[in-house]
Amino acid sequence: MRALQLVEDRKLETVDLPPPPPPGIGEVTLRIKVVALNHIDVWGWRGMAFAKRKMPLVVGAEASGEVAEIGPGVSSLLPGQLVSIYGARTCGLCSACRGHRDNLCEHVSGVHGFHLDGFAQERVNLPARLLVPAPPGVSDVGASVAPVTFGTVEHMLFDNARLQPGETILIHAGGSGIGSAAIQLAKKMGCTVITTVGSDDKIAKAKALGADHVINYREERFEGAVRKITRKKGVDVVFEHVGADTWAGSMLSMKRGGRLVTCGSTSGVSTQMNLMQLFQQQLKLFGSFGCRMENMADAMQKMAAGLVAPVIDTEADFDSIGTALARMESRDVFGKIILRVG
Repeated sequence: MRALQLVEDRKLETVDLPPPPPPGIGEVTLRIKVVALNHIDVWGWRGMAFAKRKMPLVVGAEASGEVAEIGPGVSSLLPGQLVSIYGARTCGLCSACRGHRDNLCEHVSGVHGFHLDGFAQERVNLPARLLVPAPPGVSDVGASVAPVTFGTVEHMLFDNARLQPGETILIHAGGSGIGSAAIQLAKKMGCTVITTVGSDDKIAKAKALGADHVINYREERFEGAVRKITRKKGVDVVFEHVGADTWAGSMLSMKRGGRLVTCGSTSGVSTQMNLMQLFQQQLKLFGSFGCRMENMADAMQKMAAGLVAPVIDTEADFDSIGTALARMESRDVFGKIILRVG
């Protein structure tokens, strides 16, 4: 079977691998349908895996698949069923996993495509408990973006930041995969959405998704624009995933008692912070990583209802994956790049 492997930093190769064995107890064999690319793939491609890993490594952290074969003890899935795949290999036994908080697993083996073999391969065996069935009306593309793109955003906005209807939110990088998802989810619940983009050609696209105000951060300081838009009041919530380049401005963009939720650091992992501003303004900071499987299910239900939809920039194949990752690295995308596998 075909697979896409990282053989050394910034070098990907399409290889032939033996197919997986018959699924074991509690496992299913999946035919991978679509892999959705994320910045975690760029980090892995660069060699920024913050844990030991062995190469060659099959890439791809976010994907959908079709159930091909069911192992003993699996009663929750059927052959031919479309599923969305949880991106980390969790233990299923610790208190966090038993409480449906797999993203807090105490014995997680790693993230697929980053520490463990990922999903850019034609077939793979996985525990059935890490698969979320796609409801009718959700395509293989929609199911592929539920684990990271939409699941992460659901967890950030609703589990952590507790976003409420009528609030005002600043969403950074509205042209990114999670930014485009956040715009839709926040707008559909009745929020005023302010977003940042890096070029004028992305302004109309962001507004088409529901953004009320779009700021080209390369042309003006976004924190100043936010203060002007909110009449110096500031926003209720900041959706952060850029990191060092935007952190100080994000802190200045919040109203008193505002909440900042962050899941990423694409511009750098370290920054400085004004602690007096933090406590005097009574700001709240939330770190968020991954999602609960219920977040994936909720996102796909919203897709099925037509409330939100994945924004696809381009479709890549195995031969053009290097170019696709380079485009992501340069931020020259609006929405998701997907890899069609099967």
